[in-house]
This record gives sequence, C-alpha cells and structure tokens, in this order.
Amino acid sequence: MNDSVTPKPKRADGQITGLAGELFVAAELLKRGIQTSITFGNAKAIDLLAHNPDTGRNFTIQVKAIRKKNVFPISHNKIQPAHVYVFVVLNQPGEAVQYFIVPGTTLANEPERFTHWFLDPKFPGFNWRILQEQGFENAWHLFAER
Repeated sequence: MNDSVTPKPKRADGQITGLAGELFVAAELLKRGIQTSITFGNAKAIDLLAHNPDTGRNFTIQVKAIRKKNVFPISHNKIQPAHVYVFVVLNQPGEAVQYFIVPGTTLANEPERFTHWFLDPKFPGFNWRILQEQGFENAWHLFAER
C-alpha cells in the first residue's frame, strides 16, 4: 500500500482572479483614452467607473473574469441593464488575455442568445464561446459610441 497522497492542485483564489480581470480591463480602457477608476472592496455593485472625454459618456462596468476558457458563472436575474459587462479570460501567463464586451441591455433583454444555462436557477452561466461566436470579442468600440 502506498501511503503517499497526491496533493490536490491549489484552487485559484476567486478574489485574485476578479481583481486581475478588473486591472486588465482598466488598463485596456486607459490605453484607449477612456478615463477609468477602479472601485475596491467586497460585494460591490460596480467594478469600474469610466468616462469617455470625447463623447462625454459615462459607464458603469461589471467585470467577470475566469482563469481559463470555461463557463462564466453569471445569472440573468443579476444583470443590470445600465452596466456594460466585460467578460475576461485571463489564460496562462504569456498567453493573451481575451475580452468580451456586452451591453447590459443585450444580456437583460435577449437572454436566449446566451443559451438556456444563462436562465438556469441552479447553475447559471454561459460558455465563453457563445460570446466569441456572437462577435463580442474585443468590442471596445462600445465605449466610443455616442
């Protein structure tokens, strides 16, 4: 009998994943000339506040980050139509981060676009591929619209 026990791989810290996603999104917005502030704290309703000085528009942004290509755990009944949602796949170090930008109105008013799992009461969410297939990848132009 072998007494050695293979240790379980350490689970990624969800708060670190979330913060990494927020910082990556903030950097991308700042790179595009969008003034951005990060809201720190737990259980916050807004992750980022942004302002486009060219259009005068303000944005409230929710960031949902995952470490690898998988499912974004998000429930349709938690969607705020006024927010912009940025879904982030961090990927492995050295591999490019992927961004999917979706208006809250689209998530709120067209849930069927994101599969029935988005409406599932027990395990809500949707796969990153849905966002890619529907053209939300790198949709940074949403922050430039008037």
